[in-house]
Amino acid sequence: MTTIDVFLRHVTPQWMEPQRDDDIVISTRIRLARNFAHHAFPRKQQEDAAAAINEQVAEILQQYDFSYFTMQQLTPLQRLVLVEKHMISPLLAKRKHGSMLVTDDETMSVMVNEEDHLRIQSLQPGLQLQQAYARALHIDQLLEAHIDYAYDEQFGYLTTCPTNTGTGLRASVMLHLPALTLTNEMKQLIQTMPRLGMVVRGIYGEGSENLGNMYQVSNQMTLGKSEADILADLQAVTEKIIAREKEAREQLLYRAATALEDRIFRALGTLRYARTLSSEEAAACLSNVRLGINLGYIDDVAVDTINTCMMLIQRGFLQQYAGSTLQPEQRDIARAKLLREHLIEQRHTENDETNGEKGEDIV
Repeated sequence: MTTIDVFLRHVTPQWMEPQRDDDIVISTRIRLARNFAHHAFPRKQQEDAAAAINEQVAEILQQYDFSYFTMQQLTPLQRLVLVEKHMISPLLAKRKHGSMLVTDDETMSVMVNEEDHLRIQSLQPGLQLQQAYARALHIDQLLEAHIDYAYDEQFGYLTTCPTNTGTGLRASVMLHLPALTLTNEMKQLIQTMPRLGMVVRGIYGEGSENLGNMYQVSNQMTLGKSEADILADLQAVTEKIIAREKEAREQLLYRAATALEDRIFRALGTLRYARTLSSEEAAACLSNVRLGINLGYIDDVAVDTINTCMMLIQRGFLQQYAGSTLQPEQRDIARAKLLREHLIEQRHTENDETNGEKGEDIV
């Protein structure tokens, strides 16, 4: 079993790898909610029942190279970092009797005793709804071969929250939408989504804020539609949003190219030379630099570096990197220092490689 330290040290997960032809969709997530029949839901369960469920799921999935961790064995900082990596939810991080199973590449995980007994999660880079669903379904079937699920012929899979009853499927895509945000179209888009059976949330899902112009678009209901219809509808909506974002970028280039270029390079200068940065300002600057890379303005920074930086600017990662608890002002200083190191180091490394020297890997 892989140790927790390995997962914590690995900053950028595989599902954040840039896709060659997709600079708008960051990742796809499939989540299946399931519960054990004849067991109280997690909010009402006893400690011994929760422990039994943890052990049963772990026994099944450890045969398929999943690593197993209980929330009790992890420190608050370790749980926070796992939330920041999208390996667990903020809710599971607070669950005394919850646990997590995860594959080494971090693209598959199962949260146990969260809001439901099981939350099966599949993550893939770019827009890969069918592929992500197929992997989640495979794990679901492995578990169902050993577990009697709470299921009703009329209502489908039974869940703690009624909005998850039915298929138990929550499909979502994470998109970078800076142009729609700059042109003030996001507010209208967010208001339109519920009429299409979709919802737009922040980077960490329900209740979270937009950070760095990153948004999650997901299906709103799981009852009354088949899994195929849910995936097809989300695919269609996502493709329309991608088209609108591309149009908005073209409008910005046509109407305000100089202002856009100035915004992009001011952001790059801030990241390379600022001495203190809040998470909000850092994320906004990284968003602008990502847009600059996508539009061809910036050619000495890789998207991989931006993805790494988006992880490192977060509260948990900063404190793990520093090896100590940091107060807000200290975090702002540490955040600016890390960004300078990564963005200036990459530029120097690329210059060395251009001159025939071998550059060092950036962690």
